[in-house]
Amino acid sequence: MLFNSTCEAFNNAVSFFYNKTGKPISSSWRPHDFIVVGLGLPICVFIILANILVIVAIIINRQFHYPIYYLLGNMAAADLFAGISYLYLVFHTGPWTIGLTINEWFIRGALINMSLTASVVNLLAVAVERHQTIFTMQLHSTMTRRRVVMLILTIWLVAVFMGLVPIMGWNCVCDLSTCCTVAPLYSRSFLVFWAILNLMAFFIMVAVYTHIFIYVRRRSREMSPHTDQPSNNQTVISLMKTMSMILGTFVICWTPGLVILLLDGLSCGACQVLKYEKYCLVLAECNSLVNPIIYSFRDKDMRTTYKRILCFPWRRMRQHEGPSGIRFEPVKTEAPSEKNSNNSTSLEPVLPQSLLSL
Repeated sequence: MLFNSTCEAFNNAVSFFYNKTGKPISSSWRPHDFIVVGLGLPICVFIILANILVIVAIIINRQFHYPIYYLLGNMAAADLFAGISYLYLVFHTGPWTIGLTINEWFIRGALINMSLTASVVNLLAVAVERHQTIFTMQLHSTMTRRRVVMLILTIWLVAVFMGLVPIMGWNCVCDLSTCCTVAPLYSRSFLVFWAILNLMAFFIMVAVYTHIFIYVRRRSREMSPHTDQPSNNQTVISLMKTMSMILGTFVICWTPGLVILLLDGLSCGACQVLKYEKYCLVLAECNSLVNPIIYSFRDKDMRTTYKRILCFPWRRMRQHEGPSGIRFEPVKTEAPSEKNSNNSTSLEPVLPQSLLSL
């Protein structure tokens, strides 16, 4: 543990801080505890499996091997990490909270903070990438794979650092007068900083996407009388709509929780933050559930790739079995030309059915 472990409160149990701040904690299971665990567990499992499917689809389909898709894959990785974090939280909430050590409590909070930071910084990176490509009249960024990998590594380093800030000392363990209510071991000043930082990031991203969307629509109107291929403009607009849906969903799901943290950090006693805390957490959890659905809804190629992945074991079994069920070796034939294949994985421009041209 990196914070000062010599202060008097360090040896207290987690329940001490909950009682100090007035946040209810019980050693027995209550009805809402069973609801939280009963609903949280299947949702977390679905989040993990759905985002693994997105990552695998982007890896195996070379039509998605562009910087924007790598960043979307990293967004899915952040959602996957969020699912794991919520799963850890499910098994360390309710009456289980009493048995946590201070270190374990901070780890639980750090995982949630890391997943949020990774998503926010990744969305900022996508906003910068889209701004750069569209205002230079390009469909895809010219970033090399090495630069994209370095960018993704930087995103996760920032996420890890921000997640560990409370553990490194910005907490109230040794200054009980600064403890907040929603997260009884966090300092109120940290909650204010954390909430304002993320809300400002939301505002910047919304402003950038609004600027890009206005520019694209204006360019589309200016160029439409002079071009025979308006679908090129629609391609860019469609991608912006998809990214706007992802950003809008993220802002809607996370803003209430951040506002609750901000009000708690500002010591708003009349705001009843504990009354809405659980609902805000569930709403934030739903964001990691919705993103894979958005990818599927907006991208026909992504849906096709999902089907290939999910049906692969069945197709392999049918390939090695005859009508009677007797297994035999397949006859080797010449592979069809990639240009004639509907599921081509070559590094050709994204097909019209993809997310980039819906």
